[in-house]
This record gives sequence, C-alpha cells and structure tokens, in this order.
Amino acid sequence: MYAKHKGNNTLRLNQLKRIVRCPLFRSKWHQHYFLLFASVILILSMLVGCSSSGPSVEDLEAVKYTPLPGDDWEASTPAEQGLDPMLVTKLYYNAAELETIYSLLVIKNGYLIAEDYFNEGSVDQKDRLQSVTKSYTSALVGIALEQGYLSSVDQKMLDFFPEVTGQVTDPRKEQITIRQMLQMRAGYPWEETDPALWDGLLSGYYVPLIEGFPLITDPGTEFHYSNLTSNWLGIIVDRATGVRLKAYAEENLFSPLGVEAGDWGTDTEGHNQGCGDLHFTARDAAKFGLLYLNGGEYEGKQIVPADWVRESLQRYSEDINLTGGFPANWGLSFRDIGYGYQWWSARVRDHHFDYAAGHGGQLIVLLAELDMIVVTTSYPFWLQHDAEAWKHELAIINLVGEFIESLPNV
Repeated sequence: MYAKHKGNNTLRLNQLKRIVRCPLFRSKWHQHYFLLFASVILILSMLVGCSSSGPSVEDLEAVKYTPLPGDDWEASTPAEQGLDPMLVTKLYYNAAELETIYSLLVIKNGYLIAEDYFNEGSVDQKDRLQSVTKSYTSALVGIALEQGYLSSVDQKMLDFFPEVTGQVTDPRKEQITIRQMLQMRAGYPWEETDPALWDGLLSGYYVPLIEGFPLITDPGTEFHYSNLTSNWLGIIVDRATGVRLKAYAEENLFSPLGVEAGDWGTDTEGHNQGCGDLHFTARDAAKFGLLYLNGGEYEGKQIVPADWVRESLQRYSEDINLTGGFPANWGLSFRDIGYGYQWWSARVRDHHFDYAAGHGGQLIVLLAELDMIVVTTSYPFWLQHDAEAWKHELAIINLVGEFIESLPNV
C-alpha cells in the first residue's frame, strides 16, 4: 500500500489495485460547507445580539419620567418644550441601569420636563453635593463683593488671616489673591496627590495649613485643583461678613431662591466648608442651576450679580487633564475641560456647557444654547477616593455626556 499526492487530491492504491479518492478529499468539502454554515450562524447570532443589546420597544414604553406633583417647579413635557421625547426616554432607561445614581432631572425653557429617582434616592432627600458646594461658595463671594463686604477680587488672601501672616515663610503666598483662589490658580496642590496633604484636609484645622501646605507653582500661573483653597474662600466670606457662611447664604441666596439647605459640614472652628458637604434636594439644586442659566436672576429678582455670573463662567484655564482621577483607559465623554470661578466647563460634540461637579456623580449642567439644565445626585462615596468610586462617578458623567451628544444642534 502506498500513496501519491497530486494537487489537492491524495490518491491511494488499495490492495485491489483500484485507485479511489481518499476520504481526505471529501473532508475538504465537508470543511468548506461547515465553515460556510458556521459563518451564517455567526452572522445571524451577531444580528440577534445587536437587536438584543439595546432596549426593546416594550422596555422603552415602560420608562416613566413624568415630574412628580409639587408647587416648587412648573412641569411640562419634552415635546411641549421642543425636545424629542425618545432622547429623554433613552436617558432615563440608561440611568436605571446605574447602581449609584439617586436622581436625574431635566429642565428645559424653565420647566421641569423629566424627573425620576433611583436606588436610595427620593424627591425629599437632601443629598451631599460634595464639590458642587464650591460653586455655591463662589456665588457667595460674588454677593459679598456686591454688598461691599469685599472690596475687590484682587484683595490678598492673607488680609483675612492675620494670625498666620507673620508665620509665612514663602513670600509668594503674600501675593495670592481672591481671584486666583476662585480660579484654582493660587498654587496649592490637589490633596489627593499626597497622603500627608489628604490627612491635613481631613484634620479640620484649615487656617494653619496656609503656611503648612507648600506651593507647587507660582500663584496665577497654573491650574491646580485644591479643596483647601475653597475652604479658605468660605472662611474669607465668613470673616468679611461677620456671620457663618451658611447663615449668610440662607439670607442672601437660599431664601431668595425658595430653597432649604440640609446639613453643611464645618471645620473644627465652626466654619462651613467652602469645598463641600452642603446638602440639597435635586429639585433645589436645579434652582441654583436655573439661577446661573438666567444670569443670576430668579423670578424677577437679581440674586447674584449678572457680571459675577458672566465672570464665573469664563474659562481661565483650558484643556485641564482629569486623568489623574479617572484612569485614562476609561475614557471621559466631557472634552476640552476648562475652569472659571469654581465652575467647570466642557464640550460634548458641538455642545459647550458649564457645570458644577461633585465626587460620586453630583452634577448641575448648564446648556445655555439649549436653555436646558441636567441635574444628577448620587451616592457620594464620602472619603472614598478609589477605583470603585471613580468608576461609578464616570458612569454618571458619561450618562449625561451621551445624552448631550444625542441632542440636536441649535
């Protein structure tokens, strides 16, 4: 018995001296048809997978976002305000998939057009807004300036901290202004970059850290996010007005807006924290967004000076790199990040917007070109700044970013 190879055929001479085609030939054809069959199955499975990866018609019909009854907001619908209801439906469908979001509100043309609560959230729940608080602190600086408690944003920081003036060893700190503090350009470092800095932030003794924390750049030259800088801004308003920050806010900001704050954390000396820990319901947070969207005016009353709102929403720093918090391979739907007076700004596709942001996924997003506000509150991950916390925060940011991307251009 022997075999000869000719082309793709294997010929075998059997014992009967007859030449027959080897089964290998037939297996090639079988292999051809098998591969063809498998390809068809794969394509069909991919088509089925694509159709099942998104929500079904039934899933979307089950989504509800009609605003709850209440006299604090005038309600409407997306269609009545010129917005495609399906875009809003998909937003709320996707929100329901998230594990840590508490609330999601959409305001259009001054009307509450969509509202729902998830997980542990509720309409009456006052959520910890985290660093969204910084934008409230900025508003209070502007009001204090308008009322004459502050003479200029170019006043020196150390003018309000005489107890540390003689202790300062870095002469650059003597030149730091309120303006630079508002812009996060005072030169102080982000506390999360060093455990010692983080411990200092958690100590609650903030005034001594004006000297205790080093500058990492010259004041006014670069953006560096600093929670302590916002705390010192709050103390400046406190000392300039002669009342605690929350009391000042209740009289000059909260009461005129018709909102009621919950807790507002304090340091060891009783100063409300300018950097965070202010609690509000999502509906009340949305009123603050509406105030800024309307140039500081609410129901015909100018609460925050219009010039201050404009200056606050300018971009004093451009192309800020946030990958220090979010791992670069996670992506971030907000692009071209900028910073004003304790307010962020960004772009998604052709939509430019300003926003207040807090750890965990607290957002007040102002889309001025569309006369729209998007508000989210969520589990705050208090004192938890790890991969898990950033992952959930990013999911909420991208939820809002994908919604903004779906919106038509003006």
